[in-house]
Amino acid sequence: MSWGTELWDQFDNLEKHTQSGIDVLEKYIKFVKERTEIELSYAKQLRNLSKKYQPKKNSKEEEEYRYTSTRAFLATLNEMNDYAGQHEVISENMTSLITAELTRYVQELKQERKSHFHDGRKAQQHIETCWKQLEASKRRFERDCKEADRAQQYFEKMDADINVTKADVEKARQQAQLRHQMAEDSKAEYSSTLQKFNSEQHEHYYTHIPNIFQKIQEMEERRIVRIGESMKTFAEVDRQVIPIIGKCLDEITKAAESVDHKNDSQMVIEAFKSGFEPPGDVDFEDFTQPMKRTVSESSLSNSRGDGKSEPKFGSKSKGKLWPFIKKNKPPPPPPASASPSAVPNGPQSPKQQKEPLSHRFNEFMTSKPKIHCFRSLKRGLSLKLGAGPEDFSNLPPEQRRKKLQQKVDELNRDIQKEMDSRDALTKMKDVYIKNPQMGDAASVDLRLAELGQNIDKLRLEVQKFEGWLAEVEGRLPARLEQPRRQSGVYEAQNASGVNSCAQDRESSPDGSYTEEQSQETEMKVPATDFDDEFDDEEPLPTIGTCKALYTFEGQNEGTISVAEGEMLYVIEEDKGDGWTRIRRNEDEEGYVPTSYVEVYLDKNAKDVHKPLQKISE
Repeated sequence: MSWGTELWDQFDNLEKHTQSGIDVLEKYIKFVKERTEIELSYAKQLRNLSKKYQPKKNSKEEEEYRYTSTRAFLATLNEMNDYAGQHEVISENMTSLITAELTRYVQELKQERKSHFHDGRKAQQHIETCWKQLEASKRRFERDCKEADRAQQYFEKMDADINVTKADVEKARQQAQLRHQMAEDSKAEYSSTLQKFNSEQHEHYYTHIPNIFQKIQEMEERRIVRIGESMKTFAEVDRQVIPIIGKCLDEITKAAESVDHKNDSQMVIEAFKSGFEPPGDVDFEDFTQPMKRTVSESSLSNSRGDGKSEPKFGSKSKGKLWPFIKKNKPPPPPPASASPSAVPNGPQSPKQQKEPLSHRFNEFMTSKPKIHCFRSLKRGLSLKLGAGPEDFSNLPPEQRRKKLQQKVDELNRDIQKEMDSRDALTKMKDVYIKNPQMGDAASVDLRLAELGQNIDKLRLEVQKFEGWLAEVEGRLPARLEQPRRQSGVYEAQNASGVNSCAQDRESSPDGSYTEEQSQETEMKVPATDFDDEFDDEEPLPTIGTCKALYTFEGQNEGTISVAEGEMLYVIEEDKGDGWTRIRRNEDEEGYVPTSYVEVYLDKNAKDVHKPLQKISE
């Protein structure tokens, strides 16, 4: 099968066919180029997508990525970034292996095709020239033959005419002979030209044209093979990255399988566990006696039985506010120095009638000044959490333990780094001592001294934080063994929030107690026998002892400051408002949050002046 023998007369059609083949090749190059652009655009979009959902450094989002589900999502984002990189590899390989190669091949193909068809046209022009020469020789032979024939007829006519002279007849005879000779020459030339044309034509159609068409056929077949190889490369480029893409997808699947809901739930507990006990039951409030406050069996009843009387509202405790704090608020974290959110400025007057809880709750929800109070409290809380004390005493016990443990681990790592540096310098010093030409051993002593000082400082820091850590770890089990009621003074984390809270309550119309309101109520309520019990200035009897669990700074009137670990007397129990009345000595007594102390009740304790050291023993 050869185009030279089968298509010897299809020169123009072959020219059109080969041109269409080049057009197809250029179209395929354009297709691959657009595919590479799509791959690049897709890779760029994937990278932007992965970057968009990456957690920002030093942000709140970064803290959420400690859970298995969020870590799996982060792994998915990283794998998608690698996935995008494989699409970039596809684009680069297609550009280098297909687009660039085919573009260069098309240029070479056009030059080769142009050369082959130029040779074909040249052969056609040559055969056409030979044909024209043959036609000219043929026409000349025909003309000479006709003229010889006419000259012969004229000679015969002249020869037959008796009136024509002999000279004219001889002339006509010579002319006829001349024409016959010219005809013979033309015939010989025509014969020679015809033989030459036949030879050229045979060589044209059986040698030149088949060779040219064979080259064109080979060129076209190479083009077809090349475009097929390019299509195969097109598929191979994709197939080469499939294992890597499959590995990316496998990693995404592995990350998804690593999600552990139980572990995440446990991490939530570790992150937010405060270490406090839930609040106890709410005491029953008897509203059948509106003129009397609820009296505890261990405080007021005992004082009546002993013939003792509590101080009257208008005497020593006059002008003090009764703390209004609900029982079931969440317990406060144990700050090193904080004041309760509701400022206790003294005991409530026994003549003050308690309002129903539902009425107080409605006023609490509709009071704008209180909303402002909570906003200021929230701001103060965030500031305190952002820059807390060194011992993390502003955090709940469990969170404080974790922070202290992290700090100890960090300091130990720093110590190890400093010790490694010291060991390296010591070895360097030994080398300098053995080989003085390498350096001065004395130059290392200053740095070694600095490292020693740094290590000593870090060890002191470790001891300090380990002491706080041991203190917290020793306290948590004891608190779990002795469950007690927790006060709802969750707002007691920030003193600035407390002050603003107290100012808001003083100016709010929601039933808060001020000195003027208490005095006005005292004047409106008629005096009873119950009021006479507060005339005496004798102190209340002790009903037990308590140990301060945390440091509390009583910055407001009616409160008392206590230090962590201090033993004090209890003179009045928590009546459901979250405050316990304690006494340090005859002149110092006041209220502290119930959650800040551990109470040991002793109903038989009547000695007001009993030494505290003996009780603590």
